[in-house]
Amino acid sequence: MISIETQHFNFNRTLLLAIGLWPHQKSKFGRLQTTLCFGILTSYVIFQFTALITRKCTADLIIKIFSSATFFCFYIIKYNMFWINTHHVRNLLEQLQFICNELKDKNEFAIIKKYGNNAKLCTAISSLFAICSTFSLILLPIWPQIFSTVLHINESRIQSQAIQITTEYFVDQEKYFYLILLHTNTVICIGATTLTATGTMLLGCAIHACGLFRVASYRMEQIMTIKMLQNTNLKNRIMICNKIFYAVKIHRKALKFTDILISSFEGSFLLLITVSVICLSLNIYAVYRNALLGNEEAILLHFIVISVMLLYSFIANYAGQEITNHNNHVYFTAYNIQWYMAPLHAQKMILFILRRGNQASNLNVAGLFVPSLESFAMLTKASMSYFTVLYSMQQ
Repeated sequence: MISIETQHFNFNRTLLLAIGLWPHQKSKFGRLQTTLCFGILTSYVIFQFTALITRKCTADLIIKIFSSATFFCFYIIKYNMFWINTHHVRNLLEQLQFICNELKDKNEFAIIKKYGNNAKLCTAISSLFAICSTFSLILLPIWPQIFSTVLHINESRIQSQAIQITTEYFVDQEKYFYLILLHTNTVICIGATTLTATGTMLLGCAIHACGLFRVASYRMEQIMTIKMLQNTNLKNRIMICNKIFYAVKIHRKALKFTDILISSFEGSFLLLITVSVICLSLNIYAVYRNALLGNEEAILLHFIVISVMLLYSFIANYAGQEITNHNNHVYFTAYNIQWYMAPLHAQKMILFILRRGNQASNLNVAGLFVPSLESFAMLTKASMSYFTVLYSMQQ
């Protein structure tokens, strides 16, 4: 027996508990934690847009604010996506546990265990990357202060390195510099945890969906054996029909699981795609503008944003591509077995599987977007196109 939550999603559980998004957390403290985290993320975006009120609105200021604000909006969307869909996340885990409880033999358990270990490894690597990146950003403005006696860097230089994100708190920013820095670092920590926790949770579900399709392929491979082909008596015919039934059953459940995974977050996925394209375009343009001005620190900040968005988008689309490939592999397996040597009624059952394989079997987000490597290339191309538009408008 496999316990999905404790054996395969224990890392994800810890990350989601840290930001109050674990679906089985129903305490008052958990609700307070969720409200506080969401309020901190939202307030930081608001304080960025308030800079448009107190400063002269120029094209450069608008692009500078929106390039960073859209990235932090990405945090908010991801957080809100799991907050309002807590029941969907819980349902996904329950559905996956229910399917795993129906596995038949040790080889099928081994397949799911292998994919579960892959999910845990991806979560661990993503968490390590997020921790290193977060600490680097937090410690960046502190290192000059630590080595001020060696580097001879004054307080104003420290503040200029720290404040690269335009905000307006309607207070003296020099006087309350460390409080503003604390707010910024808190948002970075919560945001990084949110991206890692929610992203690896969805990635883990996608990897387990691939494992379910692999189990379906394994059952398909076991339909026709040499022993059954040599002796097609009534007992073996019944056994063949049962194996076909179990192969189709696990495949249908895997398809249903992936449909639930997509449909539960469909609106949020479309919003994330839109924001990611806008964010990439604006930050690419920001890199170009700051390169002309020689502002190396701002270039580094925008480059980090671009890297995170591209990496996140690539992993999401790669996961979608893998699900499609594993789904198609089920039909390839059905074609490759010696179905033509099976009894006639068994051939008719296999024929339905082969006919289903002729249809396109892709994930589909609201009929508008199909997660795949081709779609990742399309999103990157769209972002570059919008950057070209911004560039031409400034000429």
